Amino acid sequence: MTDHYQTLGVPKTATADEIKRAYRRLASQHHPDKGGDTEKFQEIEAAYRTLSDTEKRAEYDNPNPFFGQGPGGTWQQAGAHFDMNDIFAMFGHGQRQQRRNHVRMTVWITLTESAQGVSKTLNVGTSLGSSTIQIGVPKGVDNGDNVQYTGVAPGGMDLVVNFRIHPDARWRRDSLNLHTEQRISVWDLILGTDLEIATITGAKIVMRVPPSTQPGTTMRIRGHGMPNNQGHVGDCFVRLQAELPEKIAPEIVAAIQQHRS
Repeated sequence: MTDHYQTLGVPKTATADEIKRAYRRLASQHHPDKGGDTEKFQEIEAAYRTLSDTEKRAEYDNPNPFFGQGPGGTWQQAGAHFDMNDIFAMFGHGQRQQRRNHVRMTVWITLTESAQGVSKTLNVGTSLGSSTIQIGVPKGVDNGDNVQYTGVAPGGMDLVVNFRIHPDARWRRDSLNLHTEQRISVWDLILGTDLEIATITGAKIVMRVPPSTQPGTTMRIRGHGMPNNQGHVGDCFVRLQAELPEKIAPEIVAAIQQHRS
């Protein structure tokens, strides 16, 4: 049986943030779009789905010994999850809690789609039939978040969507904050400049780089990170990476040598 902790390379005492960081690193490394192994990527996804969900992780760490152990540490019989109310009902004890039936599906989106909040058209199929529906992606939804849409699936069933976010080539998410790196001419670092930055939503922000800025300096752009459902928005953090010109005029080289000596 696969050990989810071993798959992500974290100890069983790992915090939620440690698990998320490990997942992001491995998902980026093994993503099929980047030439990674699909089976390995799916193992990483399965491990993160279990360990990032508080209830699933608790169930994985402390399985119910009443039944045999199923894949991933979830205790099952014949591939189905059991509710203790179902067991009591078999013998005429207790009442089964009435719950609306639901169907689950995974939807992949980009980080930009999460930041903007978009609509998605889905094909949902159940034993009661199939239908094409449109759902709204909540702004700021994070990787692994589950969102329930009431009564939209065939037969009036609820739809529970597990959102997965593709690794972004430019931005790294940390809660509501976004981090990126920007190459900048060494002359602009020395003299200062106005640097145009495109945010996650495509907005153009002019960031002032003061004279004598050190390479590797991280600059903050407030209010242009990820939103959440409470109306808060994080910040952008831009790390400046110095870029040397391919050719430097001889008089500049001479002036630098004179200054160094």
